[in-house]
Amino acid sequence: MPLYEHVYLARQDLSAQQADELTGQFKGVIEQLGGSVQKVEYWGVKSLTYRIRKNRKAHFTLLNIDAPPAALAEIERQERINEDVLRSLTIRVDSLEAGPSAMMRKVDRDDRRDGRDGRDDRRGDDRRRDRDRDARGPREAPRGPREERSGGDDAELIEE
Repeated sequence: MPLYEHVYLARQDLSAQQADELTGQFKGVIEQLGGSVQKVEYWGVKSLTYRIRKNRKAHFTLLNIDAPPAALAEIERQERINEDVLRSLTIRVDSLEAGPSAMMRKVDRDDRRDGRDGRDDRRGDDRRRDRDRDARGPREAPRGPREERSGGDDAELIEE
């Protein structure tokens, strides 16, 4: 049977438990039609790049599926009917990943990165910015309204 990676986005209004129930429902349909779900990953609620059906966030879930094409067609049909599913994407793959997906590895990497030395990386940028200011020289004092009207030429004042 063909192998698929299937990701669907559920509305942010749902609780995590309701999103899991939705996943269980899709998993049941696949198993009834002779397929199997190898792996389920819940990626959590993430911000969307743009609004989809007035939603700015969504629950992301990945399913690694080993099923006939008819089972996948039924899942996609049910997702189109269900109002809680915003968007879905199915990709046929040659082999399924055994370990965590790239999204889960990214979360692990971000967690490790947050706990590093505790130093502030912006410190070097501030020094560089100060150096640039010194290269431009001192700022000119702002002119008042009287100086602007006369043109601000000191030479004209001396000649009078």
